[in-house]
Amino acid sequence: MRKYLVIGNPVEHSLSPLLHNFWIKKYNLNAFYEKQLLEKKDIEKILSDMRVSKIHGINVTVPFKNTVIPFLDQLSDTAQETQSVNTIFKRQNKLVGDNTDVYGFSEAVKLTNFDPANKSVLILGAGGVVPSVLLALKNMGVDQITLSNRTKEKAINLKKNFPFLKVIDWGETIKSDLIINATSIGIKQNDEIKLDYTKLDGQLFYDVIYNPPKTQFLENAKNSGKKTENGKNMFIYQAMKAFQTWHGIKPQINDEVRDLIK
Repeated sequence: MRKYLVIGNPVEHSLSPLLHNFWIKKYNLNAFYEKQLLEKKDIEKILSDMRVSKIHGINVTVPFKNTVIPFLDQLSDTAQETQSVNTIFKRQNKLVGDNTDVYGFSEAVKLTNFDPANKSVLILGAGGVVPSVLLALKNMGVDQITLSNRTKEKAINLKKNFPFLKVIDWGETIKSDLIINATSIGIKQNDEIKLDYTKLDGQLFYDVIYNPPKTQFLENAKNSGKKTENGKNMFIYQAMKAFQTWHGIKPQINDEVRDLIK
């Protein structure tokens, strides 16, 4: 039986096992998918297990999307450009890091009917998924991207790979068409980003968090009359790409799949 994992810290909130095991059962595959809480020191060992086929595929979530890179043999073009890996597979006995988050975010934004072309974007946070969001937005032809992070140095670091990025202080706001919460603020109940929503004229407020489905960020935006969207579709579409990479099957995405992710 083939074993697949999602690794991260924290990882208990991940619904990846629910979704991948649903597809594994649907397509009658001899496999199972689990989540595993790791410390940074455990990364090398878990990838060694994959080299000897104790594990057949790994999804990577925060905070290890960049940490895994030195232990891999190759990166896909998208993983190379973002320096962010969320899917690992084996090809010709080599461990390959891929990034399906860029695809997942792009598909999710398309489903909102919001067209980012020539628009301005404000991103809150500089965490593991942000390079993927930045590349996706760049590919979609946005006009300007501004980023604010609690640790400004981390935000400035992102400019090395994304020189078009404008960095502002945490808590500062700027008029933007799309506002994205890419922090982990919201995973825990009552977590709240202190923002003056009346100063934010965004057409769409997007949260990369999908569990819980309604963060305080989205709740506050909705109460201010804004259009909101959580990270559920991004999660589903990045998972679909990973599943296809590992199993050679493109799983169907329908209401049954979306209803799984509550």
